[in-house]
Amino acid sequence: MSLVEISGVVVLVYFVVLNLSYASFTVVAWRSLVAHRRSQDSLTSDEVFRSPLTPPVSILLPAFNEAAGVVESVRSLLQLRYPEFEMIVVDDGSTDDTLKALTEAFNLVEVEKVTPPGLSFAPIRRVLVSAKHPELSVISKQNGGKADALNCGLTFGRFPYVCAVDADAILEPDALLRVMSPIIDDRSVVAAGGIVRIANGCEVDHGNVTRVGLPRSPLPTMQVVEYLRAFLVGRVGWGELRALLIISGAFGVFKRSVVMSVGGYSTDTVGEDMELVVRMHRQLRRSGTAYRVAFVPDPVAWTEAPETLAVLGRQRRRWQRGLMETLWRHRGIVVDRRQGILAWLAVPYYVLFEVLGPLVELFGYVVVPIAGAWGVLDIEFVIAFFAVSVVWGVMLSVSAVALEELTFRRYPLRREVLRLAWYALIDNFGYRQLTTWWRLHGIVEFLRGRKDWGVMPRRGFGSREVRSS
Repeated sequence: MSLVEISGVVVLVYFVVLNLSYASFTVVAWRSLVAHRRSQDSLTSDEVFRSPLTPPVSILLPAFNEAAGVVESVRSLLQLRYPEFEMIVVDDGSTDDTLKALTEAFNLVEVEKVTPPGLSFAPIRRVLVSAKHPELSVISKQNGGKADALNCGLTFGRFPYVCAVDADAILEPDALLRVMSPIIDDRSVVAAGGIVRIANGCEVDHGNVTRVGLPRSPLPTMQVVEYLRAFLVGRVGWGELRALLIISGAFGVFKRSVVMSVGGYSTDTVGEDMELVVRMHRQLRRSGTAYRVAFVPDPVAWTEAPETLAVLGRQRRRWQRGLMETLWRHRGIVVDRRQGILAWLAVPYYVLFEVLGPLVELFGYVVVPIAGAWGVLDIEFVIAFFAVSVVWGVMLSVSAVALEELTFRRYPLRREVLRLAWYALIDNFGYRQLTTWWRLHGIVEFLRGRKDWGVMPRRGFGSREVRSS
């Protein structure tokens, strides 16, 4: 066989294994979500709310230049149905009116700053508390990045569990109760994550999503499909395997003592959420501690999705860099027999299909057609290869939408469900290739050592409806 033929076979085998993996996760997700919905039918949030076993939680909200949406986010968190919680907003050296907006909305007054012992972070400027809401405090500090702000919140937090929430996220009233439910049932759970959904197109009023709807423009709607596939299929599947490596930085709960024992959030990576979870896995497995990292599919954090290609591209390049930074930092997992499924499945999967995936996909787009044109590969095989790849990708996207409709049914209008299914059909024609291109750029940026986050402008939730431009 020629080198081109061998390359073609390698690409074919790669895509077959990848798609079989996706199919396996879809089957696992179907079974898990059906079982989860049945269990939720017999357990109301009121039972968890009234349970004396429900532990108090410190909610951490890092904010940098979030004046557009931080007030609505804080309002939504203050309205959470939860027995006992405190809320710590960390203003990470904002240069806009973030602190002013918070002060005016919640009647903040300055108090004496006494920094408790704990993690290191950039110097604190002021500590303020709300005269309206005694559970709310705001810490103003010099800019140190999101991870640095979270370490500040961890140090000031008083309760045994912490919930990290993005400043542009809105939680549903029962979200904290639901995400804490696996911890209440099993104290070996050291972290739990909920689902992140796209708020563009939804009506938001005083920190509450009052009507769920799809975005009006195609780009954020494509992201709705993508998020359903990532959360309802990918994270449900990895959670069932006890090998979940990512809890979204937008909404996740952690056992504070464990996070403190591993050193808190790393400040030298743009993927601090994944890096923390992987580091927790690694150290807990080394120590032989019985633990679990859980994903709960129904507690929802609504977040604003990028509405332009430029902003979305920056986000995806940053995600790719964060992934590679974490895997490179913890590459020793694959040769440590104590790491179990992380060593022989989870980390190799992410390396082969998430890190190398864009390279192999680009290679397939270029080499396979050339090989067909030169007659090295049969042209009918080339056409069949691409047809099967596209059809299979469409089936997986449609399955994710079907999972959503059959389990949670967040989109009440039939025309919106049909529109979502239509975007699931077409997201393999252009959008997938765009994300591949951005991930390739992310690989290049990682190799060049880029560390910055990039600018992520937001419209915020101040208007009645968060909609696409």
